[in-house]
Amino acid sequence: MGDTWWMPWNPATAMSLRLEFVNLARQPNANIAELSRRFGISRKSAYKWLERFRLGGEAALSDRSRRPHRTPDQTSAEVRQRLLELRTEHPAWGPRKLRRRLEDLGVGDLPAHSTIGALLRREGRIEARASEQHQPWQRFERAHPNELWQMDFKGHVALSRGGRCHPLTVLDDHARYLLGLRACGRENTATVRPHLESLFERYGLPENLLCDNAPPWSGCGGEWTPLAIWLVRLGIRVLHGRPYHPQTQGKEERFHRTLKAEVLSRNDLRDLAHSQQVFDQWRPIYNQQRPHDSLDMATPATRYTPSTRSWPKVLPPIQYSPDDVVRLVKGKGEITWRNRTYYLGHGFATQPVAVRPTSTDGLYEVFFCHQRLGGIDLKTPPAKSKHHYLSLLKTQPATHP
Repeated sequence: MGDTWWMPWNPATAMSLRLEFVNLARQPNANIAELSRRFGISRKSAYKWLERFRLGGEAALSDRSRRPHRTPDQTSAEVRQRLLELRTEHPAWGPRKLRRRLEDLGVGDLPAHSTIGALLRREGRIEARASEQHQPWQRFERAHPNELWQMDFKGHVALSRGGRCHPLTVLDDHARYLLGLRACGRENTATVRPHLESLFERYGLPENLLCDNAPPWSGCGGEWTPLAIWLVRLGIRVLHGRPYHPQTQGKEERFHRTLKAEVLSRNDLRDLAHSQQVFDQWRPIYNQQRPHDSLDMATPATRYTPSTRSWPKVLPPIQYSPDDVVRLVKGKGEITWRNRTYYLGHGFATQPVAVRPTSTDGLYEVFFCHQRLGGIDLKTPPAKSKHHYLSLLKTQPATHP
């Protein structure tokens, strides 16, 4: 091909990358030149694949010949066979997803959802009580792609050859687009940061990133971790869900159910390399083939566009307003203000922070870059200890529009 097709974290098939590129490039106002750079291909190749897709659809992106998805003399028996084949390929998909996927593939004369459900039950492919297990989730979403990414680990899974896999998932809140799915051996900053860098290089930077209150996103007692501080330095607002309220990250929680049903419970994961191979094979299916209930049965790829905020490989300088009072955080994570010492966290050591007065006399706010860390209230009587702890508000629940 003359171009380097690659994916974040682990190589995948050229077919999957071509399809992902085409889907992103066909979005309104897509920047073809920037997408080509992020995917490591020339603009000439980019337009070649776009034209092939326009003329022949998904099949035209493959180097292999494929049987046409639609034939003029298609019969009910053939439709029935396609439904059963698709159900075999995706055992966790229900009648609505199966029907929509076959529609997207150009299959005509499809029966109603209820008829497909009855067919699956007759064939022993679905239990009558299965639908009772799917409870509706309250839907909140950001208005545009990349306004908010949700990030979390899906617990850990035992590997047949020993050890455990910790699946790291990153999801766009608006499009439900699965930006990243990584098989990790540990849940720490050294593991997560390189994978986030790959995502930022491919898809750009989000405006906000929602995490839970566990490491490596948050430290003991809500203290800021090096990973969270690095994200703020990139211009990303870090949000945290309310403790013991997983519904704050409802899309991640719901996605983890899907991941378990369609991948984790149906594959014998041998080691991390094999786990990543399985994840890479399923990710294009989730983004580009699997109809999504909360998207009116569209696929996430039809709603996602990469961020216009490119990843800066060199961190930008920290700048504050001329009206801010800047304090350099000491080695123990402290600042001094009006003869009192306040603890911000060891992760901020040697970093400049801004102290800003509010409209209330004696009340100040402390910022690191764009992120509010907490408040200083001089009217509060001094504590017996020499430290006064800022009311760290970074652990407040994330709000949804």
